[in-house]
Amino acid sequence: MIAFVTGPVASLAPATAVVEIGGVGMAVQCTPTTLSTLRVGQRARLHTSLVVREDSLTLYGFADDDERQVFELLQTASGVGPRLAQAMLAVHTPDALRTAVASADEKALTAVPGIGRKGAQKLLLELKDRLGAPAGSARPAAPGAAGWRDQLHAALVGLGYAAREADDAVTAVAPQAEAAGGEPPIGPLLKAALQTLNRAR
Repeated sequence: MIAFVTGPVASLAPATAVVEIGGVGMAVQCTPTTLSTLRVGQRARLHTSLVVREDSLTLYGFADDDERQVFELLQTASGVGPRLAQAMLAVHTPDALRTAVASADEKALTAVPGIGRKGAQKLLLELKDRLGAPAGSARPAAPGAAGWRDQLHAALVGLGYAAREADDAVTAVAPQAEAAGGEPPIGPLLKAALQTLNRAR
């Protein structure tokens, strides 16, 4: 198992960071929040989890080991694969997920794309004794409007865009975010923002 990777960031994409290790570029799947902390050319250390499939080897990267452990624990629930586990961590911090499970908060889980009401109820039952107790300093389980703006802006700046460009892109996707409701998922907004920026160039 590859526990972590350390090296300069060679490139960043909407869902992937390429970290150079001994002359080899390792593609690591990351959440927008993790990507927003990375800068091209700067050294990074990502805690990783290797997912092996018959036709692929995919490396998932996280800002800290707690996030990696929660990613792996989430996949012990039936119906939760690496993509859904990553989507859950893109919307909530590990402690926010622990809080949601401990308080049986269906709404927090249904804020994750791909999880409906029945799926949330099933996950709450299966994860009840697996994630552990929250540390007590979790961010709100479902970030509000200001939360998605800050997250999206940070992700765009982390991808190398100027603050002004990021501001314009956030403004451009605001109608889409408002149409999605109170807790818009960051992933689709980031893709839409990147499309807007590419058209502008």
